[in-house]
Amino acid sequence: MKAKVNGVELNYLIEGEGPWLTMSHSLACDSSMWDEEAKRLSQRFRVLRVDTRGHGGSEATAGAYTLDQLAADFHALFAHLGIKQSHWVGLSMGGMIGQVFALNYPGVLQSLVLADTTSRYPAAAASVWSDRIRSVREKGMSAIVDSTLTRWFTEPFRQEHPQVVERIAQTIRNTPVNGYVGCSEAIPKIDVTARLRQIACPALVIVGSQDPGTPPEMAAEIRDNLPGAQLIVIDSAAHLANLERPAAFYWAMEQFYDRIRATA
Repeated sequence: MKAKVNGVELNYLIEGEGPWLTMSHSLACDSSMWDEEAKRLSQRFRVLRVDTRGHGGSEATAGAYTLDQLAADFHALFAHLGIKQSHWVGLSMGGMIGQVFALNYPGVLQSLVLADTTSRYPAAAASVWSDRIRSVREKGMSAIVDSTLTRWFTEPFRQEHPQVVERIAQTIRNTPVNGYVGCSEAIPKIDVTARLRQIACPALVIVGSQDPGTPPEMAAEIRDNLPGAQLIVIDSAAHLANLERPAAFYWAMEQFYDRIRATA
């Protein structure tokens, strides 16, 4: 389904019945990265999966994006769908959007699952993102596929699960340059660590033990600054921990939602 909100056409999918739960994907992926989780979560939630601006079936507007803008896209879609409150699951960029959303629209999010993400980057990261932007502008998305897959999956997983890796490789190739560049302008500017104490909803932080881009120490910083947050480190996983260790990833979420239900 599609909706024109906040000046952009967003592609989204709704599955299941129950309280709303919104899933937000990584840079250069789309909502299909949540296929397995959505199938199971839709048994207890009404799951909303959205292709972020510039990704999947959503419109790839030109120019630099901001995390405030990406959060506003979701907020406008919520208004379009009549969503007053929702749980949130976000990985990498999706986790960043979730943090900004929770800060910009207090009381809307009922819980946060923040996976393989960060609340801030060191200043030195800016040049890394600039290099990626330049490569994509000059050579297209294929130029960054191999290096991205190396960061996103451990070597044993890449060797043992080539079909999963190739599926993600194709998603990277299919990401519009405008979308990748626009979001890559937004991501390194995140700096919300000092503001996380303003967020009052339950939170779970998940990270792969071998995630090189948003490593466990970044996850621990979120945990330390987000009141009541729990941290789970998934062994033998890199950046896309939900795809590399799906059973462990889903178990962490299931335990989290069971605790929320028990205290409701």
